[in-house]
Amino acid sequence: MAVDYAVIVIYLAGMLAMGWWGMRRAKSKSEFLVAGRRLGPGMYSGTMAAIVLGGASTIGGVGLGYQYGLSGAWMVFTIGLGLLALSIFFSARIARLKVYTVSEMLDLRYGGGRAGIISGVVMWAYTLMLAVTSTIAYATIFDVIFDMDRSLSIILGGTIVVAYSTLGGMWSITLTDMVQFVVKTIGVLLLLLPIAVVKAGGFSEMKAQLPTEYFDPLGIGGETIFTYVLIYTFGMLIGQDIWQRVFTARSDKVARYGGTVAGTYCLVYALAGAVIGTAAKVLYPDLAHADDAFATIVRDELPMGVRGLVLAAALAAVMSTSSGALIACATVANNDIWSRLRGVISREKNGEAHDEAHDEVRGNRVFILIMGIAVVCIAIALNNVVEALTVAYNLLVGGLLVPILGGLLWKRGTVYGALASVSVGGLGVLGLMWWYGILANQPVYYGLLLSLAAYVVVSLATRPTDAAVLAAWRERLAGRGAEPEPRAASESVPTAG
Repeated sequence: MAVDYAVIVIYLAGMLAMGWWGMRRAKSKSEFLVAGRRLGPGMYSGTMAAIVLGGASTIGGVGLGYQYGLSGAWMVFTIGLGLLALSIFFSARIARLKVYTVSEMLDLRYGGGRAGIISGVVMWAYTLMLAVTSTIAYATIFDVIFDMDRSLSIILGGTIVVAYSTLGGMWSITLTDMVQFVVKTIGVLLLLLPIAVVKAGGFSEMKAQLPTEYFDPLGIGGETIFTYVLIYTFGMLIGQDIWQRVFTARSDKVARYGGTVAGTYCLVYALAGAVIGTAAKVLYPDLAHADDAFATIVRDELPMGVRGLVLAAALAAVMSTSSGALIACATVANNDIWSRLRGVISREKNGEAHDEAHDEVRGNRVFILIMGIAVVCIAIALNNVVEALTVAYNLLVGGLLVPILGGLLWKRGTVYGALASVSVGGLGVLGLMWWYGILANQPVYYGLLLSLAAYVVVSLATRPTDAAVLAAWRERLAGRGAEPEPRAASESVPTAG
């Protein structure tokens, strides 16, 4: 195991080095939060794929393959479909808005700033829980690697992610995500997938050993697939963690085509995880928990060195999602909630505009540190990961999907309709989860219908959005009218990607 340990330690040290390098580049708010909006197609595709394919997609995807066979790919597959839909239909418009958060988009579309604070609270809760559940996954990986205590594992992994995220913001996260993308591709797709299939005796032996439903594309169940589409496909369209990556693209074309490449990669990754899980079922038919399949096959079937690289790939998957959710959580907390509560919306402070970039970077860095500490503490205290993640996605989809997509697609939608949609949908989802149970499918179904009904009825019953607000909105959608990004010294570096 000494070689495996060395691979993991080198990988973790590299993550911290990337954070230090990123700190030297992040000299403005734009650089710190959205990498200066300068990523080219190569880096954009890699980092977008890295953030959406986290621990749930890797460890959980293999676990679903162990439990259901090839149809276990559907969870990650719907994530890929959501990313494709976002990239093809919406990413160009989102990138042209030149904003930092989803709530800023809602303020631009509806005017008045009233929709932003409520949507900011809902988005903050979602990103916080996403960061927490990603952080908890460190316990599983470090237990396999070092036989480490759960709390100590969370502190170790969380500290590294918080450190490089706080130091360099989106630049550090982008650089580490590119490394993580390469490690995941090599570790999972090029090494673990073929080795697992060979160890299981090939596809013919897998078919002979397992029931036929393991090879049924719809074996997991139509209702489950439909729920995955509602939660994950639509969740990809509106999450702050995903939008913040769209904001890093240097052009709307990069956002569209780079995201399409990343979405296609997700579809391949989904199938790979299901096949690995199916092979694990042949090799270890009686595991107590399906999610143990990944760690078991890595520990028992891979040679020394390769085992370390694949475990680093799992760690990369968790870290990429965790860091992306952390910076999204901190961005929303600082820009959408804290600054609004303090009444600090303008960019001037005591008339000293020349210190603005430094102050904003420092402020966002402090919020990442605070949110990171909170995430680690909650992760240590929390036991039920699935329930926490379900609450987060139900709130996101039930509360924010309709007003966001409505604002992009329906000009008759109003600020009062958006407020009603967020309030009715969010409260409806919470009430329905209390009534049916947190893990039930009905809360997101009915919550989404309540949100849609409230949006349409209230929008039609209130005055249309002011013509000047809509005109300004159309200008921003066309890529005009946005305030120029501050130029920092780091922007002399050639465009990445």
